[in-house]
Amino acid sequence: MADFSTLIQAWFRQNQRNLPWRGISDPYKIWLSEVILQQTRVDQGMAYYLKFVETFPTIKDLANADEDQVLNLWQGLGYYSRARNMHFSAKMVANELDGIFPLTYKGVLSLKGVGEYTAAAITSIAYNLPHAVVDGNVYRVLSRYLEIATPIDSTQGKKEFSLAAAEFLDHNNPGDHNQALMEIGALVCLPKSPKCNECPLAQSCASLQNNTQLNFPVKSKKIKVVNRYLHYLVFTDGKNTVLKKRTGKGIWEGLYDFPLIEKKEGEELTEDDLKSVDLIGFDFDGSFKHILSHQRILATFWQVRVKRIKLVDNQIEIAINQVEDYPLPQLLIRYIKESRLFEAD
Repeated sequence: MADFSTLIQAWFRQNQRNLPWRGISDPYKIWLSEVILQQTRVDQGMAYYLKFVETFPTIKDLANADEDQVLNLWQGLGYYSRARNMHFSAKMVANELDGIFPLTYKGVLSLKGVGEYTAAAITSIAYNLPHAVVDGNVYRVLSRYLEIATPIDSTQGKKEFSLAAAEFLDHNNPGDHNQALMEIGALVCLPKSPKCNECPLAQSCASLQNNTQLNFPVKSKKIKVVNRYLHYLVFTDGKNTVLKKRTGKGIWEGLYDFPLIEKKEGEELTEDDLKSVDLIGFDFDGSFKHILSHQRILATFWQVRVKRIKLVDNQIEIAINQVEDYPLPQLLIRYIKESRLFEAD
């Protein structure tokens, strides 16, 4: 087992990427990088990390921020629950732990939105605690290296891979070991075109010897994607428009969007849907497809011209040129960039 860790760490010292969260032991910044990189590529997440560190240098700075400010900074990354959970946990650390980030695996795991992988990454890198990480990259490397056919999305698979990762772990240098293993998955043991000739584990990799690399890792479940047909009503009196803050536990919680009417497939928006509105007219203003993990959003935008703005529920009236000052879903950002209504004067 020592050979495995020795090989990957030697490779890591020579080949690791120069990333701003490398070579530091600040648990707040390591946590921040891990949260940003969930569901996000490094090249995309880098700018967000630097922006967050500049705006919120410490966890107390993040805790003192307004949620809208945090979500605005997060805009474009998607999976906004990550930002809300991070903000919630920052406030907990600031208010209940005197601003001191938890010092143990159990303590880090207690933070909202932090799972076993993130807790292991933070505590091994920041505190040199011997906790093995298991993320998508690690699943891929270990499944190929050991030819583990147990599905990674099964209960048994998660147990099996956690045990394998723990068995290989270098207890004297767990932080570099974990980072090395993840880096090999990110740069060498690629999903479709693994660079086996560059891999430090090539001589002992079972799947390379049997030419079965692309058979691993194994997954058992397929995500069922549901189509949703959203008709966005972009009200305007020529100067102002309407936004509303999304509440509840659905998609884009805490973000702002336009009022909408959800229809079934094939159903059209008609004037009857707008009979309670002081309507001058409405025009098609673009359609967009937006893919989420479990949903395919098919959005149609309508510019609804009214004599005067009327508000209901939690809607707010704002100037058209101020819309982008609010945290918006990426879908709306795409629409606004293409709509003539939002062109700069």
